[in-house]
This record gives sequence, structure tokens and C-alpha cells, in this order.
Amino acid sequence: MPEHIHELREWPNFRWNHEKLAGPLAAVRHRQGRLIGRMEGLGFQLRAEAVLQSLTEEVVKTSEIEGEILDREQVRSSIARRLGIDIGALAPADRNVEGVVEMMLDATQNYATPLTKERLFDWHAALFPTGRSGMSMITVGRWRDDKSGPMQVVSGPIGRERVHYEAPAAAKLNPEMRAFLSWLNGKEAIDPVLVAAIAHLWFVTIHPFEDGNGRIARAITDMALARSEQSPRRFYSMSAQIRIERRAYYDILEATQRGGLDITPWIEWFLGCLARAFDGADQTLASVLKKARFWDKHATERLNDRQRAVLNQLLNGFEGKLTSSKYAALAKCSQDTASRDIDDLVKRGIVVKDRGGGRSTSYSLLATIEDTLRAIAQYTRANAETAVWDGLKLSSTEQIEERRKRIEQLAAEVDTLADVSQRQNVTYRDFEAILVELHGQHFYPDNHLVSAAAREMQRDQ
Repeated sequence: MPEHIHELREWPNFRWNHEKLAGPLAAVRHRQGRLIGRMEGLGFQLRAEAVLQSLTEEVVKTSEIEGEILDREQVRSSIARRLGIDIGALAPADRNVEGVVEMMLDATQNYATPLTKERLFDWHAALFPTGRSGMSMITVGRWRDDKSGPMQVVSGPIGRERVHYEAPAAAKLNPEMRAFLSWLNGKEAIDPVLVAAIAHLWFVTIHPFEDGNGRIARAITDMALARSEQSPRRFYSMSAQIRIERRAYYDILEATQRGGLDITPWIEWFLGCLARAFDGADQTLASVLKKARFWDKHATERLNDRQRAVLNQLLNGFEGKLTSSKYAALAKCSQDTASRDIDDLVKRGIVVKDRGGGRSTSYSLLATIEDTLRAIAQYTRANAETAVWDGLKLSSTEQIEERRKRIEQLAAEVDTLADVSQRQNVTYRDFEAILVELHGQHFYPDNHLVSAAAREMQRDQ
């Protein structure tokens, strides 16, 4: 009895339940159209930034799924250089970064070009420029062979391995790939989004290369999705969503490859994952608009090139907290220069010192009113027991405890104001009412934070 889908006599005649998929497919296509419409309505610069962020996320996450961590700034620089997007100084990129970027851009920017065996070989060679996968030499730029045994997807420790899947024998790869490429480049009347789902499954099932099959399958998916949109612009990342749902992805893939030729469950999962990827595009749009508003707000600030470069990296999704050491590394300057730059940004109300100090001192960016209000709330909550005692007479522990609770309540009100700021403008008068009550409790938040809040809210009125 056949154990894997490619061993079935009718392979690769896939089937699916059209009625069951009609609703999810229509919903995905509707959201896809709305997303593209929203993004196309942006100005040129904002649209270019959205594309850059989405492609950066795609390249980083497609490698991360395979356990390879790429430098995000190198990826971003490589994409910007190839697309002619001006992002200032460009970080030099390693060969492995350039290879993944080259493959992804060829797939998406040249989506209408037929996919051929030679093009796939070029992609594979770009992924493995040294001819190695880790410490091992691999066959690069041509189909795999079976010299070291059958191609298997295996997990578990040595001696207790579990075989999840075994691909077709190497001798079958030429006819298998001819059939796949002929179908993919053909004019069969299938919705292009369904083509993306089927192509992904079909390619990883054939598993034609010794390594890199997952990344190439996801590049093919992006190419098919670009065809479905008739546009090279990418505003969402399917790989980022697959990375989030990696366990479910591998589970449905294994179940499908060990099942029959009715692949309805696989397509259902794919459409759901794609819909959830569109949610990520909303985050990308919010990030792009946040960055644009930030620089519009600080257009008249006299910042040096180091400060601008580091602030851009923070706005682009810098992971972790900013410290003077990280600033020095990012700006390629001395620790003393980094400290002076950061102190200046604190005084301007652009970054805030986080709770704690000493060698662990870190800083957070105040890019929005929400960021500033959250920082004020955190500061207030952390220092609720402090006070300027001039004229304040608290004679009992009950009075001290009552005061502390009231200050914490006021911190919560600042948090609520931050929530409101995500949906609508908040005025300085709204914040001032809370501030007056804090002063009435002889509590005075950090002056830099209060000044930053005042500037931002009065600017937005």
C-alpha cells in the first residue's frame, strides 16, 4: 500500500472540494484586493517603505523557518540597493544574504517570467554560493541524487529518528519536475491563489534539491501570489506567518503527503494562513505611517547623522532595548560619543531612560504620543512612593498607602489615555487634568517625558 502521496497511481491529479473552498477563497481575494488598494493609495515614498519592510520580513523569516538567522539590516540594505530605494548608508551584505535576496526578488519582480529548470538551478546556486550547507558539501545547481540514500525528512536524535516523509527517487526527478513546471507555466483555469497553494505543496513533495527546498517552495509561492495580483509589489509576508504557525504548517504538510489526492484540508490551511498574513500587513502599514509621522514631527530637529541612523534602525524594528554599547556599535562611534548622543536625545524627549540604571541602563524610543504616555505611566507606577515633601504632612501609614494607591490609579488613567490615542487625537488638556492631580499628590513625573508629551499633543491639535 502506498505510504506517500507521490506513490499513488493517479499522482499528481490533485482534487479539492470547490464548494467548501469557495467561501474562504472569496474572502481571501476580497481582503487581498482591499489591501492592495490601501497600499496603492499611499504616496510613493510610503509605498516604497512598505514594500521594503515586507520583503525584508519575507527574506528574514523564510530563512528563520530553516533555522538560519540573517542580519536584518544587511537584508534591508541589499533589497534597498537592488530596488533603488534610498535609505542612506547601506550595510554591506554577506553572500548568503545576497543569495536569498536575489532569489526572492527574481521571484517577485519577474513574476510573469516562466519558471524553468535553469531558473530554479540559478536560485539554488544563489542560496548556496559556497557549495555548502553548514559544514557539508551539497549538490548545487542541479537535481539531487540518491548516492547517500533516499531523500527523507527526519527528526529526532540519532538512533531514534522519525521519518516524516520520503521524497520520490532521484531517477524520477526529471519527469516529475517537467510535469510540475508545465502545469505552473500553463494556462489552466484555476484561481491564481489556488495555484500558489498547490504549487507549494507539489514542489515540497517532489523535494528536488538536496537542501533549500522549503525556501524555494516559498519563493514559488510568492511568485504565484504576485501573479494573482499582477504586481511585483509585496505588501505582506507569507513566510512570516508560516514562521508563526510553523508547527501547524509541518503537521498539515505531513498529513497531506501521507494522505490521498484530495488536498482540500491543505488548501483550507493555506488560505487561512494567507488571510492571517494580511493582518501582518496592517502592522506593516502602521509601522510605515508611524515612521513617517515621527520624521515629520522631528523635521526641524538638528540631529546628527549618527542619531538619525540609529533612530531609523529603531523605527525599522530594532529588536531589544537600546543601550550605549549598542548605539556605539550601530553608529560606529566611541562609547563616550554614544552617551553624549543619547543624552541629547533624552533632553529632546525623543528617547527615554528605562527603569533601572548602572551598566544595564537602556532606552526606549518615544515615536508616538502613545509611547510617551506609556513611559509616563510606567515612570509614575515605578516611583509611586516618592514625593516632594514641601508642605506635605502624612502622619500615618494609612495616609501613605492611600496616597500610593491614588498615584497608581492616576498612572492607570495615563495608560487609558494612551489607549485612546491609538484611535483618536488626545489633547494636552486631557493629560493636564491628570498631571494636576499628580502634582496635588506632590508627585512630579520626569520633566523630559512631560515636555515630550506636551509638544506632541499640542502639535497634533
